[in-house]
Amino acid sequence: MTEFINNYFKIKERNSSIKTEFLGGLLNFITIMYILVVNPSLFAHAGMDFGGVYLATIGAIVIGCLYMGAVSNYPIIIAPGLGINAYVVYTIIEAMGYSWQSALGCCFVASAIFLLLSMTSFREQLINSIPECLKVGITSGIGLFIAFIGLKNGSLVIANAGTYVAIGDMATPATALTAVGVILTLVLTILRVPAAMLLSMLILTIIAYLAGMLQMPEHFFALPTGIDTTVGGLELSQVPDMIPIVLVILLVTMFDTTGTMIGLAKQAHLMKGGVFPNLRGALMADAFASFWGTLLGTGPSSSFVESSAGIMSGSRTGLTAVVTGLLFIFMIFLFPIAQAMAAVPSITAPILIIAGIHMFNEIRTLEWDKERIMFPAVLTCVMMPLTYSITNGVAVGIISYVILNLAARKREDIHPLLYLFAIWFLLDFLKII
Repeated sequence: MTEFINNYFKIKERNSSIKTEFLGGLLNFITIMYILVVNPSLFAHAGMDFGGVYLATIGAIVIGCLYMGAVSNYPIIIAPGLGINAYVVYTIIEAMGYSWQSALGCCFVASAIFLLLSMTSFREQLINSIPECLKVGITSGIGLFIAFIGLKNGSLVIANAGTYVAIGDMATPATALTAVGVILTLVLTILRVPAAMLLSMLILTIIAYLAGMLQMPEHFFALPTGIDTTVGGLELSQVPDMIPIVLVILLVTMFDTTGTMIGLAKQAHLMKGGVFPNLRGALMADAFASFWGTLLGTGPSSSFVESSAGIMSGSRTGLTAVVTGLLFIFMIFLFPIAQAMAAVPSITAPILIIAGIHMFNEIRTLEWDKERIMFPAVLTCVMMPLTYSITNGVAVGIISYVILNLAARKREDIHPLLYLFAIWFLLDFLKII
């Protein structure tokens, strides 16, 4: 058996060991465990059953990690993406008024297209059509967007008639707990404490319980409820009227996860001559997980930067991802604990805020001295939280990029597909389509 595992995952060839790969999988499991509370709590805001989304989240993780590990042989975690799922919940459902069934229908169509494109080279061409500055603007904008959602959910930012937004009342328990959570998570992160986000959530749970804000479940172990309300609950009837939304989900999911994968492969020294071996196979993992995840009852999946925890410990093969995926199966029975933690928004809000800050960090790579590049990127970034829509940010960014580069006579920097995207979004803004 040991010989088979070594040969199948090429463990010795990549200068690793079975023990190292198992420990890396366990470490990745611990660092990403917070997603089982945060992702279902997001969709609970949209009226979905927490238990159903909890099981769908586990299903998507298991499918994605097993595919990434057993088929693609990379130590990379695949799980439902917080950025894109926050967009699904707070923009498509909450702000635009679509039902969660129709929103998941859009995610399913985008994921199906995503899966088909991943089988061809067109996915890479589509990713390359988006200029680097807009990728930076979109990633950073999504970071601001989910950080803003975390601030709002944790009552650190509240609505105000005069100034639109204002700081929350620090004397209230919920706001104070969120503030403590943000500081605690940042300190643990800066100190490089393993599983900082999970540890922070556990500490906040204890504080909330002692403060009388959290009611512990009667039973710590039980199977999720409400599964039948989410599995296969998506609807496709409104999708033809939501094509711009489908396009945004497709674009954001594609290049977000691609960038993360390439970065992790570099960290693990798996790149060969600057080339990502078996890139198509790796890209198939998140597409496969997204497709089945939407059918189970959650949003699109993505590769997670937390995979670096296992990589830093020496993981180099897909056995790490397989171990991570298998460990999540046992989390099905801890559903009552996750549900109790999610009932207190101040426990999960700091995670959204810190995750958003991490994504916003990408803005540092922008070429600030080139105005035709800088302006579209910044417009993309700020329009997302200020209009409460990733779609608006992407649309404004693409339209402004095309116009400014045409004005600067830099037509060679505009991919032909960008003209189509710009025209489509402009017509959508003008309500012509």
